[in-house]
Amino acid sequence: MCELIHLVIHDEAMFIEIFDHMTVNVTEMFRDPHFYKSFRENVAPQLKSYPSFKIWHAGCSTGQEIYSMCILLKELGLYDKAQIYATDIDHQVLEKAKKGIFPIDTVPLYSQNYQESGGLYSLSDYYTARYDSIIMDSSLKKNIIFADHDLVTDQVFSEMQVIICRNVLIYFNHSLQDRVFRLFSNSLDYGAYLCLGSKESLRFSSCHPLYKTLDNKYKIYQKTEQHEPFPLNSNNENSSE
Repeated sequence: MCELIHLVIHDEAMFIEIFDHMTVNVTEMFRDPHFYKSFRENVAPQLKSYPSFKIWHAGCSTGQEIYSMCILLKELGLYDKAQIYATDIDHQVLEKAKKGIFPIDTVPLYSQNYQESGGLYSLSDYYTARYDSIIMDSSLKKNIIFADHDLVTDQVFSEMQVIICRNVLIYFNHSLQDRVFRLFSNSLDYGAYLCLGSKESLRFSSCHPLYKTLDNKYKIYQKTEQHEPFPLNSNNENSSE
């Protein structure tokens, strides 16, 4: 064990390898398709009223759900209004997300999810198939900014109209979850939207009173209260819960 600790501290390649094994990167296009259908119904109509808007997809993993949202926005005529921030703690998965190349054997599942999500056309309209992979259309990437970000230690992305963080917080304890919810609340504009995974909830967070629930099953919330910025540094963690 001591040797391993020494390697992690002093060998960057070993640190990256162990870190890669520790982070969980499970995702697919239009994962939980009825979430996207609910987003179309509950969030998109309000976004249409904005001249422009910003979406932060926190914990974007290898990017399938980012491209899913871009396809949804394109089909609703909203993509050109959007600035999308895709972040993850794992630099290696961010590089995969930037490339937008996925195994071709995932297409049947992704296509089924797309149709169940309320997709208007065919998923094949948005990618090119080459050998054993599909490559997402470059037009889906032009409004995406990929960036490293640690939800536990880093600061806000300000003035967001939507934050999507699905199936990330299930790996955090209550204290860390609450820290992230404060981070998100500080980042969201009044009237903006927070989207979580189906197994996640604001219910036990100190931020819960700031939101109304738009979809309890698929965890879409709208921020309806103004507030002073929550403290995020470790010296104030206990006092803010």
